Amino acid sequence: VQLQASGGGLVQAGGSLRLSCAACGGTFSSYVMGWFRQAPRKEREFVAAINWSGGSTYYADSVKGRFAISRDNAKNTVYLQMNSLKPEDTAVYYCAGRPDYSGSSYYTKTGLYDYWGQGTLVTVSS
Repeated sequence: VQLQASGGGLVQAGGSLRLSCAACGGTFSSYVMGWFRQAPRKEREFVAAINWSGGSTYYADSVKGRFAISRDNAKNTVYLQMNSLKPEDTAVYYCAGRPDYSGSSYYTKTGLYDYWGQGTLVTVSS
C-alpha cells in the first residue's frame, strides 16, 4: 500500500488547511487511518484517527474541536480539515494506515500502523 499526503503549506494563525492522503493498493475501506505530526526536534505525535467506515474518530486533546478527520472510501482518500490553526501546529504531517476489522479508531501509537505516507509540511505563522 502506498500513501500520498498532500495539502500542506504556509498559513497565518487562525487560518485553515485541508490535508489529503490518497491510498494506492490494498483494501483501503478496511483500514483504520491516522494522522500524525512531527515538529522540529520533537517526536512524532498522534493527531487523529478514523475507523474503516468513518463512524468512529479519535483526536489528540491538542486538536480536539479544531481539526476534523474524514474519509471517502470510494476515492481511497482520508482528509484532515484543520481550522483555527496555531503556530504550535507547525509540523510535518504524516498519514498512516493499517488493516482493522474491529471498528475501533483508538490507534494512537506509531508502532500500530503498517503503512506511512511521505509527509506534508504545514507552517503556521504568527
